Amino acid sequence: MTGKSNRDFGGTASGRLLRRLLMGTALGAGMLVATVPYAPAQAQSAQMHSINLPAQPLAQSLKQLAAQTGLQIAFGTADIGSARAPAVSGNISAEQALGSVLSGSGLSYRFTGPNTVSIQSAVASASTGGLNIAANGAVVLNTIDINAQGGEGGVNNVQITAEDLARKKPADLQEVFADEPKVAVGSSLPMSQKVYVQGIEETNLAVTVDGARQNNKVFHHNATNLIDPSLLKAVSVDAGVAPADAGPGALGGAIAYETKDARDLLEPGKSIGGLVTGTYDFNSKTPTVGLSAYGIEGGFEYFGYLNFAKGDNFTAGNGSVIDGTSANLLSGLGKVAYQAESGHRFELSHEQLRDDAPRPFRANMGKLVPPKSWEPDVRDYTLDRSSTVFTYTDESPEGWWDPKVVIAYTSARVETLIYPRPVAPSTESDTYTGVGKTESFNGKAENRFALDMGSITAGFDFYKDTADLEDKFEPGTEHASNVGLYAQARLEPWERTRLSFGARGDNQWFEGVTGEEWTNAGLSGNVSGEYDLVPDFLTAKAGYSHVWAGVPLAENFNFNPNWNYGDGPKPVTSDNLTAGLVATYQGFTLEAGIFRTDIYDARSALYKTTAFEAHDVRSQGFTLSGGYDWGSGHASIKYVNIDVTIDGKPADSYLGNYLVTPVGQIFTLAALHRFDDWGVTVGGDVEIALDYDKVPAGSQKIEGHEVVNVFIEYQPPSNPNLTFRGEVKNLFDEDYASRATYGQEFGDVRPLLEPGRSFRLSATAKF
Repeated sequence: MTGKSNRDFGGTASGRLLRRLLMGTALGAGMLVATVPYAPAQAQSAQMHSINLPAQPLAQSLKQLAAQTGLQIAFGTADIGSARAPAVSGNISAEQALGSVLSGSGLSYRFTGPNTVSIQSAVASASTGGLNIAANGAVVLNTIDINAQGGEGGVNNVQITAEDLARKKPADLQEVFADEPKVAVGSSLPMSQKVYVQGIEETNLAVTVDGARQNNKVFHHNATNLIDPSLLKAVSVDAGVAPADAGPGALGGAIAYETKDARDLLEPGKSIGGLVTGTYDFNSKTPTVGLSAYGIEGGFEYFGYLNFAKGDNFTAGNGSVIDGTSANLLSGLGKVAYQAESGHRFELSHEQLRDDAPRPFRANMGKLVPPKSWEPDVRDYTLDRSSTVFTYTDESPEGWWDPKVVIAYTSARVETLIYPRPVAPSTESDTYTGVGKTESFNGKAENRFALDMGSITAGFDFYKDTADLEDKFEPGTEHASNVGLYAQARLEPWERTRLSFGARGDNQWFEGVTGEEWTNAGLSGNVSGEYDLVPDFLTAKAGYSHVWAGVPLAENFNFNPNWNYGDGPKPVTSDNLTAGLVATYQGFTLEAGIFRTDIYDARSALYKTTAFEAHDVRSQGFTLSGGYDWGSGHASIKYVNIDVTIDGKPADSYLGNYLVTPVGQIFTLAALHRFDDWGVTVGGDVEIALDYDKVPAGSQKIEGHEVVNVFIEYQPPSNPNLTFRGEVKNLFDEDYASRATYGQEFGDVRPLLEPGRSFRLSATAKF
């Protein structure tokens, strides 16, 4: 299957498709309209204050609000990041002012005493469901949306909020992390995209979706975690140093994905709602349609979302059609919840994704040069990922009682055709089907203890992971189970000082493909802190962690029954260090940081290597960023310089497949401006990757690129529930591959190129 479809999309067909897109959006909207009202929560009465806060960095607004109201407001720079606060003025209560200041930031707050408030990211506030709880357990205010999820403890944190996702309208993970150069995503196909944080591949991080551990090291030509960004509410990345409650295996940090639910989308005054989205990409002639319905009634909540995309191969910047890049994605998310009047909340969610289309023979690259004669250019892949999560929380915690329980089952399955080398050149390959599947049964139980100066979260977690390969000749299975105990304190012990420190102990049982078993145990610890060198202007921050991660499972499609584990596989450990300065002044933000991650005895389980193979990995570098927010818009520029090595030598993307990837120097620029009177928003972003020549001897340098994306969005002031958007991706038709895409340093590999200039139209209707 090569080239484009025979369907006629030329001439006036584009106009017809656009009309169908808008008509389909309107039709779906009509099917979902419902307007049953409900009574919103009431706020407590409070003393009125004369508030006068300009539009400025959120940190500065919170400090000024504390001075103007007398509230003691505790927050961490890692939680609020570079968030901005709108102008707030008038004779209003402190609670009303706080709600206005935090609106759109993706943060919530909790009263920890009669006059003390703690600002929280979504991980901390997940146990309160976005409600703000007074010291006696009563609901104080219910107007702040939970739009972010963070590790709440790291000092090198990336927050992608719901507002960011709405601005980006991402079609894949590359677009989710656009303008965040410390997070690189390789491949132009969602089903083969891997995420690298400061050069470290994501299987060396604690990755969760709605709190569920992800164990998806199935096939190195596929994505480690296939995630549909249309399902996401927020993403948080702790780069390097991660807190103990982020989960086991946080060698290079943590990534927490959080999906949408009814409370995020339901409009005030309604008990039921719906959302319809339609997008058309003219490059690949791909329509994408999303439908959702949600509601809250009598303590019950429900949310259902279905998204599907189907289209042709895309055209790269060099004008060539890239075979195996067509879209055939189906994803869905369902959630049901019940919250009793007493505050006990039970939630069950199920997420399912399926990508089923012909792909390049090696789905994360173009092709080998010269190709192997017995292998076709493309082959069928089927990639399924599912995640089922049960969560219990108490929405009305009292005193030291603030529990959270998560139990989850996740799986990833890849099915494809295997083409062994023929016995003789004149014979055909004995093709057969191979199936790789990873499964994880995991969970945790923890409690957050509120203190006058902050909080302590303590609990235990577990996982039981299995990696299995169904192969005609060499099937194999590995197992790993782990139980961990942890505690993480987040305190503000003195004025201008914020500390986070914690520890965890893990015990792991590992079973190899030979049936041999080993038991290992280890300790992990972390400490990080912030100090306001100059209040309201300059903050210093630093952090360190040592992580014990046990023995990782190998990739399914690399299983070799002849592996020799010797005296036993060595557990993987790491050390992380980060430090930086943040300055804010009247809308301006400047930040500089350094980082270093050392991973010891990192497993590289290659089929051809029968002896247990391990390597020492290092990622180090520095970041610089600056931004300005003028109220109706903002602009930023960011720079990262990442140097990665394996055993002290320049890393390559082959040996570093599940370890690290070459990154080098990357600049990103982003800008946005809203014309509020007209309902129009315009913006764009630029990525500039410089040439990278720190490659192994005999390899070629990795070429740099410059890519520009722009968009315009219209939200009619008379009907804000409708949104229309036009985008141009890769405006100047750059011929390039993403920096983290496999094989760019190898002369015998044609890397998988990114799409050339792509026009994209979308419409959204909310009810």
